[in-house]
Amino acid sequence: MRRTEVRDGLALPTDRIICGDSRKVLKTFPENSIHLIISDIPYGIALDEWDVLHKNTNSALLGQSPAQRTAGKVFRRRGKPINGWSDADKEIPREYQEWVSTWAAEWHRVLKPGGSAIVFAGRRYAARCIVAMEEAGFNFRDMLSWYRPRAVHKAQRANIVFEKRKDLKQARNWLGWRLGNLRPNFEPILWFFKSYRITIADNLLEHEVGAYNEQALVKWFGSPSNALEVDHGPEDRGLHQAQKPLRLICGLIEMVTRPHQLVLVPFAGSGTSGVAAKLTNRKYILIEQSDILCNSIKSRMANPVQLCLEETS
Repeated sequence: MRRTEVRDGLALPTDRIICGDSRKVLKTFPENSIHLIISDIPYGIALDEWDVLHKNTNSALLGQSPAQRTAGKVFRRRGKPINGWSDADKEIPREYQEWVSTWAAEWHRVLKPGGSAIVFAGRRYAARCIVAMEEAGFNFRDMLSWYRPRAVHKAQRANIVFEKRKDLKQARNWLGWRLGNLRPNFEPILWFFKSYRITIADNLLEHEVGAYNEQALVKWFGSPSNALEVDHGPEDRGLHQAQKPLRLICGLIEMVTRPHQLVLVPFAGSGTSGVAAKLTNRKYILIEQSDILCNSIKSRMANPVQLCLEETS
């Protein structure tokens, strides 16, 4: 059953999925109406067309080399320049920060004082996201570490590159070296909050947000640490390239909200945060621009898996 929150005399229907641009949709929401915003925002690293958030027309972007085609899905697209960083390439971080700024102020407006905004923003431009969110009025509380035990190491072996060039001398010379990044076991989770009037304790009485639930952290992650180790399960794959573990999102939601509070999910993607909200007995509003993903979310929300309700062993 769809429920309704009333804030400042305005009705805000909950437990719903909205197909549209969250930057426009949020302008219709009343201020101070949301207990938690959680979102796996685009990282701006050209994972696919939807993740290109800059004006650069680098011809190699999203292309595939013969080696990538051979490797299959793990090397789906090229997300970086291959011939160094041009002046246009150097503008990408600044343009990403500008993109975050197009919605950060609305996030701040609709969030309750003391309410949290939990953001997956990727390693490369996390700093740009932090700056844009702070400029919109948010306070940066912490950076959590999500550790993925089975992350794929994509960096090419330098010796293999030289072997393909028939340069065996250099292949031997660079044996053991790789071209690219380290194995990406760690992803940052950015934790922001909206400032409150007096103390956190007073804010709990007025708005029922601002503290964190230590018992929830122990329940889902084993300790009240800012380092969270959660692997993908079978149910956490196949719906989106950037799909996050359901267990991870459940723990984050329970960390900063109580049952029946309202969770907003802009950039809803595969809908994992909506499923987590539903299974942890929170109200939710999901916003997703892609019609294809919106339909997928509706199907998923109709039959959520129950794994999320189990405690860690």
